[in-house]
Amino acid sequence: MKIATATYPIDWHDNWASYEAKITQWVADAAQNGADLLVFPEYGAMELASLAGADAAGDVEQSMRAVNALLPQANALYADLAMQHNVHILGASAPCYDGTVRPSNRAVFFAPNGTQSYQDKQIMTRFERALMDVKPNGPLTVFDTALGKIGVIICYDSEFPDLARALIEAGVEILLAPSCTSSVAGYWRVRIGAMARALESQCIVVHSPTTGDAAWNPTVDINIGAAAIYGPPDMGFPDTGVLAEGVMNEPAWVYADVSLDAIRAVRGDGRVLNMTHWAEQPERVAKVTVATMLDAT
Repeated sequence: MKIATATYPIDWHDNWASYEAKITQWVADAAQNGADLLVFPEYGAMELASLAGADAAGDVEQSMRAVNALLPQANALYADLAMQHNVHILGASAPCYDGTVRPSNRAVFFAPNGTQSYQDKQIMTRFERALMDVKPNGPLTVFDTALGKIGVIICYDSEFPDLARALIEAGVEILLAPSCTSSVAGYWRVRIGAMARALESQCIVVHSPTTGDAAWNPTVDINIGAAAIYGPPDMGFPDTGVLAEGVMNEPAWVYADVSLDAIRAVRGDGRVLNMTHWAEQPERVAKVTVATMLDAT
């Protein structure tokens, strides 16, 4: 399959037609380049807050509620484009209230047959806890698709190996890591986490970040990153583990051809067998000893 992952710019939109035209063009471009799976970033949907006007867009709570109100319309657009172009799409995530007092950070996955499901973020950053009051919600989900079994680890979630490992043990071979980071350090934390997940579980990890400045919204005012697709640095894959990567802060699709057979081959007979040997850890960490090496007093 061919995977397309976006370094996606946050833009101001004066009307729905502007937003619709942007998403439509992005999807069309990836589909025309032969992509089967398209990945948009975390909080990429926050640009919808611009449709509520400057005052609402400039307020954290009002902007989240404005975006939430437009999610049915945005999801319908993604669903239509997935069917029209015969592609799978992870839509840009958004604050979603869904009958709850506080929102979750939700990424919706769309299949070309018209079905859709979603993954909510599991572990909130300090910003999400203190300023947005976003809450974790829902279980980890395996998307069983015509392309294979796919899981989603949203931004900060990629930095916690047990979340990814639960998905891997449920059969996932491709992890999607949409992100939204406001610093180079933040981008690298997600990137390092994503690459570590690819190494330890011998799988594909797809990283899609936001980019650009949007001073009109405090949630996505600064966005730094470069899209990339990672695999295990082992036979059949690049020595760096990087299958493809974009230019920092340059809006674009990044593409890579990915073979699940290559994943299965490296899991079965790689130079190292991280996925298999993962199971040896519990007995090794069951008891920790202390070797005292201080000077006698």
